[in-house]
Amino acid sequence: MSKSVTVNGRTYAWPSEPVVVICVDGCEPAYLTEAMRGGHMPWLKQMLPHGTDTIGECVVPSFTNPNNLSIVTGAPPSVHGICGNYLYDRESGQEVMMNDPKFLRAETILAAFSKAGAKIAVITAKDKLRTLLGKGMTGICFSAEKANETTEAEHGISDALAYVGRPLPSVYSADLSEFVFAAGVKLLKERRSDIMYLSTTDYVQHKAAPGSADANSFYRMMDGYLAQLDAEGATIVFTADHGMNDKHKADGTPNVVYLQDVLDGWIGAGRARVILPITDPYVVHHGALGSFATIYLPDDLDQAGLIQRIAALPGIALAVDRAAGCQRFELPEDRMGDVIVVSDRNTAIGGAAKKHDLSGLDVPLRSHGGMSEQKVPVILNRKIGALPAGYRLRNFSAFDLALNHVKAEAALSKAV
Repeated sequence: MSKSVTVNGRTYAWPSEPVVVICVDGCEPAYLTEAMRGGHMPWLKQMLPHGTDTIGECVVPSFTNPNNLSIVTGAPPSVHGICGNYLYDRESGQEVMMNDPKFLRAETILAAFSKAGAKIAVITAKDKLRTLLGKGMTGICFSAEKANETTEAEHGISDALAYVGRPLPSVYSADLSEFVFAAGVKLLKERRSDIMYLSTTDYVQHKAAPGSADANSFYRMMDGYLAQLDAEGATIVFTADHGMNDKHKADGTPNVVYLQDVLDGWIGAGRARVILPITDPYVVHHGALGSFATIYLPDDLDQAGLIQRIAALPGIALAVDRAAGCQRFELPEDRMGDVIVVSDRNTAIGGAAKKHDLSGLDVPLRSHGGMSEQKVPVILNRKIGALPAGYRLRNFSAFDLALNHVKAEAALSKAV
């Protein structure tokens, strides 16, 4: 029998050629459509007839950490446990970041293949994901944000900044994502990883709508690196952690339901606690305003009645209790509040207005987190065979598609 690896209930065939899975943060499918229409992604436009071009779904909450970990585990948050960037620990009474690998409950595909002897490389834009993605893994794993701090012992490569040969990028820039691609191309050419995972930042997507000059420039840059990865004979899977939508009013001001303020007015100050899982150390471009919230309530409240009132608020698409919400979105119940709330396409959810620093929003708010940002591209530079009946195409199908369903065809660069 050919070699394979089983992770979280799914068996993956051993790669016959390098596999590169790319998570383009915030890549609403319209970005690709508009960029190709404007002639900014010639490689992608040429490749699509020879490859696979489809739409899948990300997990909700449609945030970075839950979806990146779903992609690399091939499983939803109910399995791997990462349900946001931020959570409330009932026992300690503390709100904590979920960046620590201790919160990850499942093995990653990357770790399993590395243990079986595969050469693995992981490059992220922001360092917040690095230790989660690299848990249990042997190989190269570093972030563009801290490429100047890498060591052979901790990251599998010393001085990645000097290796890539680019300046250290600002965390709030398109350059941060370009560094990821440049590093990926160089590593593939020189070290030939069996499996590579590249994860970018959504700095551009938070600021620039599909078809805008800044967006097209970003996707033109990306297209050039995709062409180089393809020329190296890699199977490429291109997907996203979530989409992105405008969350502002006609005058450009943020369109927000400040849920903590609403609840304080209804039931008394401080009796409910609103947690916004989008919260992370990098809030300049979104002000910690997304489209998903979870609420912790005291036991003496009429929960069902409160949920009905929340659901009736303008801009709210869904308000349900924990059990219903976790079942619907495949989330771990012990890490969610009593109520799950999702806003609509053009509305964001906030906590208390006074706690949100929106001074960094130099353009109208664009954000994510809800069901309206769930559609993401799933693109391969290879044709895939017929999928089993009932197969639900998700962004975390990426490794399954690349390793188990690609037809044995030559790379575009060799076929045309």
